[in-house]
Amino acid sequence: MIEEAKRYCGAWINSRPSLFPWLEEELDPLTTKLERLVIILDTLGLEAFVAPPPGGRGRVPEDRPEIARAVVAKTVLNLPTTAALIERLHVDRSLRRICGWERRAQVPSEATFSRAFAAFAEQRLPERVHEHLVRAGLRDHILGHVARDATGIEAREKPQRHPPDAPPPEAPEPQRSRPRKDQGRDPKPPTRLERQRQQTLEAMLAELPTACDVGTRRTSKGFSKTWIGCKLHLDVSDAMVPVAAVLTAASTHDSQAAIPLMRLSQQRVVWLYDVMDSACDAEIIVAESLAAGRGPIIDFNTRRDTALKVELAAERARRRLVNIPDADDEHYKARTTAERANGRLKDEFGGRHLRVRGPVKAFCQLMFGVAVLAADSLLRLFSTKSQFQIA
Repeated sequence: MIEEAKRYCGAWINSRPSLFPWLEEELDPLTTKLERLVIILDTLGLEAFVAPPPGGRGRVPEDRPEIARAVVAKTVLNLPTTAALIERLHVDRSLRRICGWERRAQVPSEATFSRAFAAFAEQRLPERVHEHLVRAGLRDHILGHVARDATGIEAREKPQRHPPDAPPPEAPEPQRSRPRKDQGRDPKPPTRLERQRQQTLEAMLAELPTACDVGTRRTSKGFSKTWIGCKLHLDVSDAMVPVAAVLTAASTHDSQAAIPLMRLSQQRVVWLYDVMDSACDAEIIVAESLAAGRGPIIDFNTRRDTALKVELAAERARRRLVNIPDADDEHYKARTTAERANGRLKDEFGGRHLRVRGPVKAFCQLMFGVAVLAADSLLRLFSTKSQFQIA
């Protein structure tokens, strides 16, 4: 497995022989964060995915690989804004040379960073890097569990609203309590989950809402939390490696992204159990998991059925009394990997500092954090020194 993880490493470091063979002599003493940045940059291999600058007349654009490495540095160092990144590049010679600039005057302006980031979002750069990283690291392995969870991402933009000059929607015709004998009842339109079973992955993703709006969810302590922004859905392996990610509007229910995530993940890895919370307790999602040959481990959703809730609690109490644990409960413990991955993404890799607007740029910034988290988790998994140490 170690050789498999090292297959795509070394391209960036080996391309700069004047820098890294004498790393301690040419640079100031590296901090732990900068050493971590060097290893993650070498693991990601951004140079193979960044499009070369176009030729022809006119001013040559700034070198995109350097800017891409600087964006990864911003994610690893958990810097909140591009202005903070530029200020750090001006004062930190080691970071500046790791990104590829020798002098302060070579560091681009904030406007150039913004244009380059827009190009990265249009080219889906972090998504392609993350997909290649997951395929290269986990394609020859069978994973035990894939935990599925969503987390709210706060954004600094106004939630989407209907324009005030739009015509009011037509009032629906009043429905009769019972149709006449000679008139049949109109069939109900299929729900989004029912349509997803027959759709392609591209059609499912295109149908999911992505605009910024208001989301509400209940915390583990029973309180309601409201935020303005979006929602990031993740599939996470047992080693805390994000396998796939989908961005939706904040008001989208977690179950709406379950089947698209399944289809997206099964293109990259093979696993045995789907682990989800009670929000995904639906017959269609269970049928989709079983049809793919996996075992769905989903927490029960009592749907305000007090009698069923009491019965489930009594069954757990009886199992504890005779000391017979439920096998599904043991598998369900793997879901904590998704929660910890969401926590690391927010606390360490810029998930709380979303400053761009629009779902395309927002997903690009979040995917840089997801790609860095995947690289860090793979390095921890394949490390020869320790299971929890990458340097």
